[in-house]
Amino acid sequence: MVKWPNFRNFIGDKQIVMSKNKPLDQNGLIGANALNRTTKLVNKSEINGSILDRLMCFARSVPDFRRSGKGNIQHRLADIIMLMIFARECGCAGRADIIEFGRHHLNKFHKLGILMNGVPSEPTLCRVENGINNHAMADRMQEFAEAFHKELLKKECGTEIICIDGKAERGTVLKNGRNPDIVSAYSFNTGITLATEACREKSNEIKAVPRLIDRLDIAGKIVTADAMSMQKDIIDRIRSKGADFLIELKANQRALRYGVEDRLRVHAPLYSYTTGPELGHGRIETRTYRIYDGLEIIADKEKWGGNMTVVEYESDTVKKSTGAHTSEKRLYVSSLPGDTPALGHFVRSHWSIESMHWGLDVNLMQDSIRRKSPGAARNLDTIQRIVFSVFSIWKGLRKKRSDKKKGVAELMRHVSMSFTRLLRFLSQK
Repeated sequence: MVKWPNFRNFIGDKQIVMSKNKPLDQNGLIGANALNRTTKLVNKSEINGSILDRLMCFARSVPDFRRSGKGNIQHRLADIIMLMIFARECGCAGRADIIEFGRHHLNKFHKLGILMNGVPSEPTLCRVENGINNHAMADRMQEFAEAFHKELLKKECGTEIICIDGKAERGTVLKNGRNPDIVSAYSFNTGITLATEACREKSNEIKAVPRLIDRLDIAGKIVTADAMSMQKDIIDRIRSKGADFLIELKANQRALRYGVEDRLRVHAPLYSYTTGPELGHGRIETRTYRIYDGLEIIADKEKWGGNMTVVEYESDTVKKSTGAHTSEKRLYVSSLPGDTPALGHFVRSHWSIESMHWGLDVNLMQDSIRRKSPGAARNLDTIQRIVFSVFSIWKGLRKKRSDKKKGVAELMRHVSMSFTRLLRFLSQK
């Protein structure tokens, strides 16, 4: 008798034992291009637009890099992708954990018409992650996200906020010693990653953000970004596509930053308001926002395409446990008029993409997973962003308020308890 290790994430605390001689795979091979024999649940919901159906459509749409006319292809590419998505939804991180997950639930995968020739080996998973065209896979993820994004956006009121920021893939190191960066566009209103763009080697976010903006429909929306995106080309693209922006101002634009700081001392704000004090994460925080007219503050406003508004954000924080007091000031520039209500809300909304990146590292352990090539790192990132977005999609489709308030870690624990729970979760529509 042999006991499976590291299996607590998706089967609870029960001890699983299996015979050494019991085969996990089928004895007879089935062609990788054979038709799926899905369960009645999947057949009935083929056109109902459930999360599971659209995930399967995404997996089938990824181009197969393998030679279809030669070689011994035992597993459909879509089956392998679905295995990776299912396993990561249940908290599996490494390839070995994914394979164990597939072996344990192999009969249930068969009922869905998946993995009819058994579970792929670890070298097969490695070849697939490295072989898939990462640009094509990211494009298919964007199509998957847009379908749910439009549906969920109908339920939201107010202007949509699109947050743009980059994230270093710390599990991969390039030859020059740097980590590959991936810039993403994240919808604050729906909690979905809309699109990603990888920074090219010997480049940075300044070159990747314009390419990302070109792929998005941002007309009538508000784009938020960090100081790296405070570039003339980026601002001109946002304006040309009919969107507004709110971008943090730092010393990378030295003349603009210090010029604004000097003029703020002699100008009174148009508006000023305070929120808080608020208690959260062991801190008592009070936030003050001061809104200034950019006509009086910004000297070279013609360079940036017209009038802008300056937002000064000041935070006073008291740590509850020690009573230590800290203060912080930040500056933002925006194309929105100075009398726009709740500009402070847009400032805080940008932090949602930072929380999403934190969730990728903590819940899906992205930085702990090693990948040798930047292509494999981006394919891993694409799968994980789909997995993370699925939880936001599920909460957006639910009607109960208690369901909408559940966190990613709580939902992962729920679906990891049994494969039936996972299927019910993904059957939400």
